[in-house]
Amino acid sequence: MAHEKFDVGGMTCAACQAHVQKAVAGVNGVSDVVVNLLSGSMTVDYDEASTTPAAICAAVDRAGYTATPVSANAASGDAGAAGSASAASTLTNPTKKLDEAADAMRHRLVVSLVFLVPLFYIGMGHMLGWPLPPVFTDHTHSMTLALTELLLVLPIVYENRAYFINGFKSLLHRAPTMDALIAIGASASLAWSVYAMFVMADQLAAGDVHAAMMTGMDNLYLESAGTILALVTVGKYLETRSKAKTGGALEALIDLAPKTANVVDASGAEREVPAVQIAVGDVIRIRPGESLPVDGVVLEGASSVDESALTGESMPVEKRAGDAVSAATINRTGTFTFRATRVGADTSLAKIVELVEDANATKPPIARLADKVAGVFVPVVIGIALVTFAVWLAVSGSVSEAITSGVAVLVISCPCALGLATPVAIMVGTGRGAEMGVLFKSAEALETLRGVNAVVLDKTGTITKGAPQVTDIVVAGAASEKALLKLAMALEASSEHPLAEAIRAKAGERGIVAREVADFAAVPGRGVMAREGSNTIAAGNARLMAELGVAVDENLLARLAGEGKTALMFAKNGQLMGTIAVADQVKETSRAAIAALRGLGIRPLMLTGDNVLTAAAIAAEVGLEPDEVVAEVLPADKERHVRELQEQGLRVAMVGDGINDSPALARADVGLAIGTGADIAKEGADVVLMHSDLLDVARAVELSRAVIRNIKQDLFWALCYNACGIPLAAGVFYPLLGWQLSPMFGAAAMSLSSVCVVTNALRLRGFRPRV
Repeated sequence: MAHEKFDVGGMTCAACQAHVQKAVAGVNGVSDVVVNLLSGSMTVDYDEASTTPAAICAAVDRAGYTATPVSANAASGDAGAAGSASAASTLTNPTKKLDEAADAMRHRLVVSLVFLVPLFYIGMGHMLGWPLPPVFTDHTHSMTLALTELLLVLPIVYENRAYFINGFKSLLHRAPTMDALIAIGASASLAWSVYAMFVMADQLAAGDVHAAMMTGMDNLYLESAGTILALVTVGKYLETRSKAKTGGALEALIDLAPKTANVVDASGAEREVPAVQIAVGDVIRIRPGESLPVDGVVLEGASSVDESALTGESMPVEKRAGDAVSAATINRTGTFTFRATRVGADTSLAKIVELVEDANATKPPIARLADKVAGVFVPVVIGIALVTFAVWLAVSGSVSEAITSGVAVLVISCPCALGLATPVAIMVGTGRGAEMGVLFKSAEALETLRGVNAVVLDKTGTITKGAPQVTDIVVAGAASEKALLKLAMALEASSEHPLAEAIRAKAGERGIVAREVADFAAVPGRGVMAREGSNTIAAGNARLMAELGVAVDENLLARLAGEGKTALMFAKNGQLMGTIAVADQVKETSRAAIAALRGLGIRPLMLTGDNVLTAAAIAAEVGLEPDEVVAEVLPADKERHVRELQEQGLRVAMVGDGINDSPALARADVGLAIGTGADIAKEGADVVLMHSDLLDVARAVELSRAVIRNIKQDLFWALCYNACGIPLAAGVFYPLLGWQLSPMFGAAAMSLSSVCVVTNALRLRGFRPRV
C-alpha cells in the first residue's frame, strides 16, 4: 500500500474540498483520502497494483481542479540544487502558499475598493441625500448614470473574475461550490441591470424620461454586484491573512535554522557555506549566539545550548565533547566544533515540521459531520434561492424584489466557515503543541486524547529517570566512605550490570580510580568476587553474604527495600565493609504530573517489572494508590493490561519509551512516547513528548481539549449563522417583523463569518497549560 501527498489547486471552499475527496475516493485502488482545504494538499493511500498517481491526478482534473504529487515537485527542485544539496534538504515555510495567496488577494482588494467607492457613492448617493454632480441628478441623464456605474463595475468584475471562472466551472462539473453562489448572485444582479439599461434606452427613445428614471432607480443593481464582489474579497483577504498566521509557530521554528554555516576543513581553515550544502561528516564551528544549522555530535569545546525551540525546556543544556546537538538550537556561551550527523530532511527540526504537517493533513472524527454538510450545502442553497425567487415573484409580482431576495440567499450562505473550522484549529493547535514540545502525529490522536479517562504509565524512564543512581552509602565498622568506594570501584570496574555502572559513576565523581584485581568471578544471581593482593573481596546481595558468612544489618536492608532501593553489600576477608544503595530515582515533576492528571479527571496507573516492594515505594513517592500499581509485569504483558482496562470501558492512554512498550502503545486508544531526535518519526506512538517530563502528558490533554472545544465553537457558530442568515435573507421574517437583508449586507455577513472562525482558532496561539 503506497502513501502519497499531492498539492491541489483550485480549491476555494469546503464544497471544493468535499468534491475533490469524493472524486479521488471513487478511484479504483484508493483506500483512504484526506483533503486539506487550508494547505491545499491531499494525502492518498492506494494500492500500487490497482492505480497510479497519474490516475489520481486525472480524477482530480475531471472534478475541475488540479493535482500534482509532492514527490514530483521535489524531484524537479532537486535537479536545480547545487552540489549535494537538494530541494528536499531545504525546509520550506508551511504558510508560504498562504502568504502568496494573501498577496494576490490584497491586489484584488485594492483594485476593487478603488472602483467600489465611487460606484457606491454614485449608485446610492441619490437615495442617501449625498451631494452629486448635476449630470447624475438630472432625470434626463439617467442613462449617463447607468453607463457610469457599468464602467465602474467592470474593473471590479475583471479583478474578481476567478469567482465566475471557478464558480461556473464547478456548475459544469455538477459540483457547485461557494464560488458558484457568488458567481450566480453577482451575475444575476449584473444581467438584470444590463437588461434594465436596454429598457431605459427604449423608454428614452420613446421620450418617456420619467419612466426611464424609475426603471433605473428600481432595477439597477450594479453597485450591489460590485459591493458583493468587493466585500467577499475583503473577507477572503482577511481569511487568507489569518490562515497564514496559523503556521506561525512552525514558521518561527524554521527561521531559527541559519542559512549559512562555518565549515572547518582538514587544515583547520574555516569557510562560510550555505546551510543546504552541508554534508554528513562536515565539521562546523559554532560561536556564542549562533544557531546550529544541522544535527551533530560535539567534537571540541563546551557550551550551554538553548534547546527550547525543539523541546520547550527553558533552561539551557550543557554540551561537551561526545554530546548530541540539534539544528535550530542556539549556542549561548562557549565556542565549539561539531561533526554533522544528520542534515536536511533528516534533522530533528525537519522531522518535527514533517510530523506537524502530517497531522495537519489528517482529520479528526469531528470533521466528518462538517464534510458531509459541506458536500450537499451549495446545491441545497441554490435550491433555496430558486424557491425564494419563485415565492417572491408570485407574492409581490416584482422581478426586482424576487431577484434581490434570491441573490441575498446566495451570498449570505457560507460553507467556508464549516470547512475552515477544523483544519484551522488543528493547524494552530499542532503548531502550539510543537512549541511546547508535544508533537501530535494525527488529528485523530488530538481529538481522542481529550476523552481519555485512564493513563497507564511505564515506570522506568517515564515516572523515574531511567538510570540507576547511588542514593545511600552506609559504612560498617571503622571503614570510611572513600575506602568503601575504592573497594566498590575495584569490584565493579569489570561488571556490566546497570547497578555497577551507577557505582562507577559515583566513584568517578569522587576521583577514585579502579585498582586491579585478580580471579574476578561473577556469581549468578548473587554478585561478584575477586582477589586484591592477599585480600578476598566480594560484592552482592544478602544471599551471597550469607554464603560467605558475613553478618549484615537486617534492619538496614529492610528499610532500603521499603524505600524501593537495591542494596549491594561489600565484604573484605569475611568482614562487612559497608552497603551501597542504588535506585532509579523519581523525576522531579512526576508527583506533580500525577496530581495534574487527577485534576483533569484522569485515573493514573503504573505498570512496572519491578518487585512489589520497589513498586510500592515508587507509588507512595509519586502519590499513586496501591490499587493503581501493577508490579512484576513483563513487557509482553503490558499490552494485555491495557486491553483489560479498555474492556472495562475505559479510554486508555499509554505513556512509554516508544520502543519496549510498542505493543501497549499500539493497543492504547492514544500512545504517548517520550523521545527526542530524528527517531521521533519512528516511534510507535500517536503523540511524541519531546522532553522527558511527565507533566507534558497533562499539558497534551489540556491542549487537546482546548482545540476540540475551539472546533465545536466554530462549528456551532457556522451552523447557527447559516441557520439564521439564510431564512433572514429569504424574507421568512418579513411578513411578521419586516426583516430582510439586502445582498450587500448578506455578502458582508458571509465574509465576516469565515473571518470569525479563523480568528477564533487563532486564539489557540495563546494557549497556556495550567500545569
